[in-house]
Amino acid sequence: MQGTFVTFGIGGALFALPVAPVVEILEAQDAAPLPRSPDYLLGLIDRRGVSVPVVDFRLLLGQPARDDCPDTRLIVLALSHEGEPRTVGLRVDHVTEVTELDRTDKGPLREADLVHWNERMVAGIGRRHESFVTVIDVDGLFAEDLAALVRARAAA
Repeated sequence: MQGTFVTFGIGGALFALPVAPVVEILEAQDAAPLPRSPDYLLGLIDRRGVSVPVVDFRLLLGQPARDDCPDTRLIVLALSHEGEPRTVGLRVDHVTEVTELDRTDKGPLREADLVHWNERMVAGIGRRHESFVTVIDVDGLFAEDLAALVRARAAA
């Protein structure tokens, strides 16, 4: 897994997204809430006249909600869903840098089955400046079965 990544943080954890689907990085802004939406869907923002849904990455990870702070960012992604272009914003605690990782291993963990971990949103584990960086699988991030898993976690 080579290439350039946008690295960002949630709490003390570092994550990375391939730079290719990243359209832009915005400062945090209020999202217009949507009725009966999942907790992780914060609502819609306007981006140059286009409605963009915003997903709170903290809540997808099962972390507690957090108010915006000066470092909070929205990473706007251009994706394809069933052959149709889609745009979505990902709310993160802070964006660190756009960089290449020092090292990456494809897949979440060889021992994932051993520890009963099935994390569909993880493409691999990398390192940057001696820190672990979880590389996000953008397709897995918005998979339907992942949304069902998040709903089940919230109900528990």
